[in-house]
Amino acid sequence: MTTTRIDTAIIVVAAGSGTRLGAGSPKAFVGIDEHTILRHCLRGVFDAAPAQVVVVVPADRVGEALAEAHEQAGERRDLVTVVAGGETRQGSVSAGLSRVWADVDIVLVHDAARALTPSGVIDRVIGAVRETGHGVVPALDVIDTIKRVEGEAITGAVDRSELAAAQTPQGFRRDILVAAYERAAQEFTDDAALVADAGHHIMRIEGSSLSFKITTPADLAQARRIVADAPIAPVRPALAHRVPRVGVGTDVHAFGGEGALWLAGLEWPGEPALSGHSDGDAVAHAIVDALLNAAGLGDIGTHFGTARPEFAGAHAEAFLAETERILAAAGWRIGNVSVQVQAQRPKFSPRRDEAEAVLAAALGGAAVSVSATTTDGLGFPGRAEGVQAFAVALVIPA
Repeated sequence: MTTTRIDTAIIVVAAGSGTRLGAGSPKAFVGIDEHTILRHCLRGVFDAAPAQVVVVVPADRVGEALAEAHEQAGERRDLVTVVAGGETRQGSVSAGLSRVWADVDIVLVHDAARALTPSGVIDRVIGAVRETGHGVVPALDVIDTIKRVEGEAITGAVDRSELAAAQTPQGFRRDILVAAYERAAQEFTDDAALVADAGHHIMRIEGSSLSFKITTPADLAQARRIVADAPIAPVRPALAHRVPRVGVGTDVHAFGGEGALWLAGLEWPGEPALSGHSDGDAVAHAIVDALLNAAGLGDIGTHFGTARPEFAGAHAEAFLAETERILAAAGWRIGNVSVQVQAQRPKFSPRRDEAEAVLAAALGGAAVSVSATTTDGLGFPGRAEGVQAFAVALVIPA
């Protein structure tokens, strides 16, 4: 747990589709080796001076990114925030800025696609912003001869002494960056251009040849060669002291929803529906919370909130399968789950075996046991106002 004051935030932009890479998935989630582009980027970020880290990803990758970030952060996991991105790069950075802590003074914006950026570059950007108050861009001299062209024709030369190849992370005073975003009326190619358009000074520091942007298959091949032949630093492994862990979860939903009742992954014809963002399945939701709690990966709101509209109205199978995937990505497998349902209705015991089978299948075959009680008419479950469920889960290092 970090106890010193954190005055810097690093927004890692990882929400791009990666169309030019042609890998069939968002760029940041493509593998360089056994780890993703995002994971390698976070290695450099967490090896730098402590900072709040805000990772911006596609809405359907929030859970996976949180697992990756927590695993890489190790003891700095309390510094991690993950948020869904916007329609454009500037929209994604804005989403990240909205989650920066109030007492942060310096903000860096870093492209996850520059996955091999050394931590030293990040530290130099932070130091230069802190020392000068200017916007800071790491950059390299342009060494190729640059020509002006019109179609196939070369029309002239460009003086390369006036050029530099900009990289990330780009750093700014937080107040300056926020104000520049608030006034921006067009899309810019990077944050330095946006801040410069607002009238602020931008200075250059030395970048790194390792900070190239992975955009095409050739770039990805280059990154893979570098990592395979001369790793810069190992990706932080899972905590060596990881042992089996237990988590608890609870969920409550009132009757009053629309449609049929869904509980423990089953539809209950003729019973009043539970209200909720999804289907109100208190049993499934308690299991999700218990599993995420055991693995230290947040809770159901972290992974299945309103930022993931595909889970609106979803049933237990979708929630539990996604939770099992999130745990697997973080290096955990499910040992067993035990749930107690507290409700006057529906009558649970006739379908207990069916419910356990459905829940276990959704969790990849993990053992699931379910018990039920009517609470002897006490409390809101006893008054048949709703359903409450408590779950305990065991997770084991994979």
